[in-house]
Amino acid sequence: MKLSRWYLFLAALLAAISFSFYLAQVLIFHKPHDTFFYMLQDLAFVPIQVLLVTLILNDLMVRREKKALLNKMNMVIGAFFSEMGNELITRLSQYDPGFAGLQPMARPGPGWKAEDFALARRRLSETDHQMDSRRAGLEDLKAFLMQKRPFVLGLLENQNLLEHATFTDLLWAVTHLTEELQFRTSLKDLPPADFQHLSGDIKRVYGLLLGEWLGYARHLKESYPYMYSLVVRHNPFDPEASVILK
Repeated sequence: MKLSRWYLFLAALLAAISFSFYLAQVLIFHKPHDTFFYMLQDLAFVPIQVLLVTLILNDLMVRREKKALLNKMNMVIGAFFSEMGNELITRLSQYDPGFAGLQPMARPGPGWKAEDFALARRRLSETDHQMDSRRAGLEDLKAFLMQKRPFVLGLLENQNLLEHATFTDLLWAVTHLTEELQFRTSLKDLPPADFQHLSGDIKRVYGLLLGEWLGYARHLKESYPYMYSLVVRHNPFDPEASVILK
């Protein structure tokens, strides 16, 4: 990494000013022994200053920034699920013949802890979703994704999401599926190989979507319990879920 000229000039200027003060102290007080003693004493404290400022304080600031960034990212993820994510799970589940088997793994309750979310997310990631694009109409899915496309593209412009690789992968997968459906003038009577290809695109989105939903639910459980309550009552995996408290 090349240092800019102004940086080198500033370093040289500061070093020259420091040297001038030490020289003036020797010339005025005629005690070079004391000057060098205190100079070495100051230099001996420099490593401790580096430890306190560079390592400890900087680490605390980085952690604080990461926490703030995480909150911002989860706000964006929350907007995604409110705007389209929950409905997209419902729509894509129509192509999953094993959806009923996933429901017990994705019904977080008030008593769920971090390890429960981690276990459920791992089980969902290990599940081989046998998606079949012929199980439901693709035209409705295409219309829904085309309608939400400006929203997805807007999320991809958010610089904060660069720190959240899995959610960014989800957005790219949704964008790709949208384009695959968009570029087909007709989604009926497609060749079997083409249906299989679309099944793979749907499967990619579906797997990423389920994992992100559980991750978002875990965040709300830990940080915003009142919002977590609504997520549980609006669970797209639970056909009996209702936002109405009974």
